[in-house]
Amino acid sequence: MRIEYDRETCIGMFQCVAEWEGFERDSDAGKAVLVDGEEREDDIFVREVPDGAELDAKFAARSCPVDAIEVYDDDGEQVV
Repeated sequence: MRIEYDRETCIGMFQCVAEWEGFERDSDAGKAVLVDGEEREDDIFVREVPDGAELDAKFAARSCPVDAIEVYDDDGEQVV
């Protein structure tokens, strides 16, 4: 499972930070940070979701009020 995060879209509500430790607060920028995320495109960050953290990652994605977070299963199908 992988997670994709669009930092440009983020509005800094930090609800994802409350749901999963895979996100951290960057108060200076007013945006969340995807921990260990690799930038793939302009402000799109991607990382694999560790085993056991799948549910928390999904909750983080669902909690985002601007849909800046997407979760994909191992077949590449979007699940959130």
